Amino acid sequence: MGAKRVVALDIGGTKIASALVTIHEDGEPTIEHFAKVPTEAKAGGAQVLANAIASARRVIEAAGDVRIEGIGVSSAGVIDPATGDVTYANEIMPGWGGTHLGQELQTACGLPARVLNDVHAHALGEARWGGGRGGSSCLVVAVGTGIGGAFVLDGHILLGAHNEAGHIGHVSCSDARGVPCSCGATGHLEPIAAGPGIIEHFIELGGDASCADGTPADGAVIDQLAAQGDERAIAAEARSGHAIGEVLGSMCNMLDPDRIILSGSVSQCGSAWKDAMRRGWNESVMPPVSSTPVVSGDLGGNAPLVGAAENVIRSGYAELANN
Repeated sequence: MGAKRVVALDIGGTKIASALVTIHEDGEPTIEHFAKVPTEAKAGGAQVLANAIASARRVIEAAGDVRIEGIGVSSAGVIDPATGDVTYANEIMPGWGGTHLGQELQTACGLPARVLNDVHAHALGEARWGGGRGGSSCLVVAVGTGIGGAFVLDGHILLGAHNEAGHIGHVSCSDARGVPCSCGATGHLEPIAAGPGIIEHFIELGGDASCADGTPADGAVIDQLAAQGDERAIAAEARSGHAIGEVLGSMCNMLDPDRIILSGSVSQCGSAWKDAMRRGWNESVMPPVSSTPVVSGDLGGNAPLVGAAENVIRSGYAELANN
């Protein structure tokens, strides 16, 4: 394959990251000319698209005369990878749904463009070049402000009939019984196990909503308090960890991956969270798959950029996975 270079964009609700990603036949992917700009999501889909095009053009100019294979995009929202269209986006990005993102980038920049949902791109990057490297299948789960995931088999992302596969944050779990979810259902994982759920439960248990300096309590503060023995912080993290473990065990029973890759800020919590996660796992996982390794992601915030680039170089993955 040699070295292949791709302009990669990661379009989120608050920032657009862009870089030139080089995928090497041997060795690690390299990232050059990295930069971030505000998404300006509240200004509407047209402004977000303009910022994305400007970011892509910046990388193309910075790359100079090197051959570029195309533009790879990781984007928030539901994506049709066959067309590059954003078929749905929630209120965090008003007007983003309906954007013909792939075609607009291709027309503006003169390079072929391929688009994946941000979690799918993250998963593809980790599966091919991060924690899943060398394996044939992996379940990738990102736990932060929200919870998303994807199953990758032999380099193919399981997309589903509506390009919605991987919404592991909307799987039911016993710890969330009766708790309303933002999607309109009840009992889902995300409201209790993602970062905001940990903070909310900590406050419900009597924890301070603000730090001594007046700043709002966040996940890092709660994790520090848990490490110091604060029972409210320990309980808030334990509920999250136990729920994650229970769902991961259930998903492992169903999918039987080579490994599970955990990433995101919540997955970096300390022993209160990790011990509870292991308890939840042990309670739900079947003996034949109980030894499946649960590992940390290797690529961090670069995973969506690497996955977006990989999607361009190994074109056809998304469509093949959906057929």
